[in-house]
Amino acid sequence: MKIGIISDTHTKVNKAQEALDLLMGEGAEFMIHAGDIVEVETLEMLKNCGLRYIAVYGNNDAHLAHYHKKYNLVQEPHYFKLANTRFKLMHLPYYMSPDAEVVLFGHTHEFKSEFINGTLFLNPGECCARNKPVSECVMLEVDEREFSVTYYTKEKKSDTFAREQFNYERAQ
Repeated sequence: MKIGIISDTHTKVNKAQEALDLLMGEGAEFMIHAGDIVEVETLEMLKNCGLRYIAVYGNNDAHLAHYHKKYNLVQEPHYFKLANTRFKLMHLPYYMSPDAEVVLFGHTHEFKSEFINGTLFLNPGECCARNKPVSECVMLEVDEREFSVTYYTKEKKSDTFAREQFNYERAQ
């Protein structure tokens, strides 16, 4: 299963749309937003993208609470199962214990893909290109044998995303 992951879109709705378009074009079957959504328009894009999705509140998302029932918003840490895999989703990296097979987080605005003792810790970086001149997102492909992470980056002046691949063998 291919899972598109974005985080820290903040006020950059156009960059969020570019990332969603890329991930859907690459075959994403499910979307995840790891917090600091900020704009209702970004939630609307997720809802209307035609895929199932989930989004976690970030530290800049309290104003979105009254939209809780309209969108698939969850509080952190949120545990769920997808593609026969246990996930933990949060924005703030405060619950970093390896109590799921995939631990997803945002907040730091830094890409991280680290496989430690059977747990994948994954941060897609910042979609908003606020702290650096690069918009980032991730595709996580999950199958019974491995986790495959494709890290996408797009320079502010570029029309195309670069990609880097990371593969991790799952414990059997």
